[in-house]
Amino acid sequence: MKGLAILLLLSSALQSCTAAPPLEPVTCMKNGSAAAARAATHQINENHDHGYKFKLNVIQGHKIQKVFGGCDIDLKLDLLETECHKVHPTHFEDCIIYGEDEREVMANCSVKMTVRNGYAQVTKYECGTRQAKTAREMVTICADCPTMISLTSPKGLKGVQQAVQKFNQNTTNQHYYSLQEVGRMTTGYIMNVGMNYYAQIVLVENSCPMGSTEECYPICPDRAHHAFCRMSYSNARGIRSLECEYFPPSNTDPLQPHQLEPICMDPPPPTP
Repeated sequence: MKGLAILLLLSSALQSCTAAPPLEPVTCMKNGSAAAARAATHQINENHDHGYKFKLNVIQGHKIQKVFGGCDIDLKLDLLETECHKVHPTHFEDCIIYGEDEREVMANCSVKMTVRNGYAQVTKYECGTRQAKTAREMVTICADCPTMISLTSPKGLKGVQQAVQKFNQNTTNQHYYSLQEVGRMTTGYIMNVGMNYYAQIVLVENSCPMGSTEECYPICPDRAHHAFCRMSYSNARGIRSLECEYFPPSNTDPLQPHQLEPICMDPPPPTP
């Protein structure tokens, strides 16, 4: 397989948020499972503060218990992980689900909802995630596909560190960016290259202007630009590819005169 060229796509293309379709009213009727499941999936994604958005796959169970003023609803849902990270502005229902050969991840969720006087809310949910296909099943589907590894893999994280450094070599950015999260990490063997590591990472804009030597603080999540990057790395050749998308802040209100950018996170520990 030919080596992949290093490509740093620092595209500042504006990513417009897709408008979320209005949620249908959740009722206590037996035919109301779709509306209840959609509302539950929406709430699960809203509460998710890291990782990827999930999309409803199958409603496995829908039980209703009538009570005074409404009902209690128990749902069993199967969700599938999408390619949209939490920082991606696209509505989860418009996101693409990972394919089988991409090590798709599913979530089995138990959800409790209440409906009182026409008002529905999720009161509790528990989700367990796992790869949709076992290792044995993946061998029959795609024996040569990269294998998922721990997000704390030392060799994988070595590549992530180099990717962040390369990203910050882009002089068109106004501020430095730091690693916020490693979303996915896989590895696979490439002829004449050896083991290759693939990662998806999220970077967050810092308070430090480019070229500054001062201590950096991540800008508050709602006011920061984010970058979602896909990278590959090998021990033999270092960073082999780096492709990134920018996402604008969700809060674009201008600061008042003499108002400093608020700090929402502690600074990183000093480098020894």
